[in-house]
Amino acid sequence: MSEIKLPGFVDMHVHLREPGFSYKETIRTGTQAAAAGGFTTVCTMPNLNPVPDSPENLKIQTDIIERDAIINVIPFASITKGRRGDDLVDYSALAPLVAGFSDDGNGVQDAGVMREAMQEIAQTGKILAAHCEVNELLRGGYVHDSEHLRTRGHKGICSESEWREIERDILLAKDTGCRLHICHLSTKEGVELVREAKRDGITVTAETAPHYLLFCDEDVREEGRFKMNPPIRCRVDREALREGVADGTIDVVATDHAPHSHEEKSRGLQKSAMGVVGLETAFAAVYTTMVKSGIITLERLVQLMCIRPRQILGLPLEDGCFTVVDLDADYIVDSSTFRSMSRSTPFDGLHLFGKIKEVVCNGKRVYSDQA
Repeated sequence: MSEIKLPGFVDMHVHLREPGFSYKETIRTGTQAAAAGGFTTVCTMPNLNPVPDSPENLKIQTDIIERDAIINVIPFASITKGRRGDDLVDYSALAPLVAGFSDDGNGVQDAGVMREAMQEIAQTGKILAAHCEVNELLRGGYVHDSEHLRTRGHKGICSESEWREIERDILLAKDTGCRLHICHLSTKEGVELVREAKRDGITVTAETAPHYLLFCDEDVREEGRFKMNPPIRCRVDREALREGVADGTIDVVATDHAPHSHEEKSRGLQKSAMGVVGLETAFAAVYTTMVKSGIITLERLVQLMCIRPRQILGLPLEDGCFTVVDLDADYIVDSSTFRSMSRSTPFDGLHLFGKIKEVVCNGKRVYSDQA
């Protein structure tokens, strides 16, 4: 048995659905899932009801976190009021309370609004976590726009819908000095834009998710568990993402854990809701795919999931938060055992290595595989 003790994992991008959508997930079930995946800190995205666009609305969420969370939960506030992409929130009032600002789920379409937001957020020192998507390029798509999926009768989302807004936001970050963080990077063009920006000294960081490192469009099945936004893209995109993870262009692996009800995810590839869960499989999926295959070292994986997220968020490396992993232990993913309320995962049935054995958060054991 090869057990190692690692710093507690940090996920910069999760959806815990509460307040507003507790039929999908709750703070309690979401943090239980996170603990089972080795995470001791997660950052929640603001597509909630009410949207955390004011200290008063944010308090509704943080009261639930204080009551029900079993690990550290740090919310993102929205960039715009109601995540509608127009009126800006009061960044100075919210900044001390949040990880940063994001309209995740929506791209900010108006460049003038985004410029003004970046100028003001830059004054707070917080990150702006950008969901980069040009709405007019979506054209009713719901999977990647590839020949393989078009021949199966599906409408595609082109890569340009992502990279065009990444390009815009990088230029705005250069002009404003805002700390830009690119959410759920999925395209080869996006990887290259981030790489070039870093070479130019622009303050930009990026994340990708485990499902983009494991799968490509050829793996997509006619099931809702393979539908998320951005979509799983082509083999060349996957290889570019793997290279970006290996060379440091991509800073963080984040899950974009996005639970939905069984009914919402059982309507097939075309009609199911966008989003899959990933907290409970993240480490093993990336370890199996990236480390055991020799693409990256274990030390690099620790940087991606433990060290770099803390650096970006300005969090300390806590002595009282750690995760014990058995690297040699293998298992078959069985979503029926998940702590999350959602079972919709493309990893179901996969053979993975790297089992979470124990998780301690703030000196308290929050997960044990013996429990």
